[in-house]
Amino acid sequence: MGYGELRVPTAIAVTGADMALPAQDERTLPAVVLDGLDRQPLDHSLAVLQTLIDQHGHVVVVYSRAVPPAVDQRLRTVRSLLESDRIALFQPDLPPLGLAVLARQLRQLASCDLSPGVLASAGRLLTHYLHAGALLGSVAKLDRVPVGLKQHAKSWVPGSQFAVLAHPQPQLVRITPDTTLVGPEFATSMLVARGQLPSDWVSGSLAKSWRIQGLREAPLPAESAEWWGTGRLIEFCAFLPDLSVLYQLVTSVRQNICHWCGIDVIGDRCVFCSATAPVTPVPQHQQHQQHQQQPRHQLPAG
Repeated sequence: MGYGELRVPTAIAVTGADMALPAQDERTLPAVVLDGLDRQPLDHSLAVLQTLIDQHGHVVVVYSRAVPPAVDQRLRTVRSLLESDRIALFQPDLPPLGLAVLARQLRQLASCDLSPGVLASAGRLLTHYLHAGALLGSVAKLDRVPVGLKQHAKSWVPGSQFAVLAHPQPQLVRITPDTTLVGPEFATSMLVARGQLPSDWVSGSLAKSWRIQGLREAPLPAESAEWWGTGRLIEFCAFLPDLSVLYQLVTSVRQNICHWCGIDVIGDRCVFCSATAPVTPVPQHQQHQQHQQQPRHQLPAG
């Protein structure tokens, strides 16, 4: 795997240091941590984002729907005031740990020869390959996954624990000796973040039933208790760790040109300018030219 010409990679930003996971491999780029946006003067936030644009060209901010509303408002205000189509605000419906994993995958891909639009669009694609959930001591305040009346009632029984999968398909089951969740049909690694719930079910039973090939632990993100409705939890996320696999997934999808801002994207919506269809497929001869001109530091497609 070689490295070609140096280029400035797209910046991948997160809204807290706990969302900047340790590097998955030697090519994973550092995350830009935009901490305390709701506590800083607006001028400071403007200066930080403008500097990132000047240095990197484009910025993708990956953040949770459980962040304080003031953080979300500050990001949208800054993007509007800068009148910039170079800032993508990406807020997928993932639990915090799953979101941190996704941000790290984008940091891995940022070292490759992907254009900013394709890299930003890749976030939506890669969410489909994440299995994110938690073991909860209570579902009484859980409102992000459907909870039945019986499950709410059982939540008040002392010692009850619930296995919940929030993504890609919601599942909720009460823990019994035979409990399992429908998991990925492909090889994955797992990241586990422990809250205030003593249990080995995730690292033992679940990891075994999902045939996890590598398991590591991380600190519980600050927003997890808000997202899951309780601090008595163990959050987990199964994911594809291999950069070459991630790269192949992204580059196998047809690219389009955004009709509004003109950048390359995958999917039907530009993450930078928010324009939707119509989009124009990249002509076959242009794709061939792009393939012939790929930098040497591109990963092999396999």
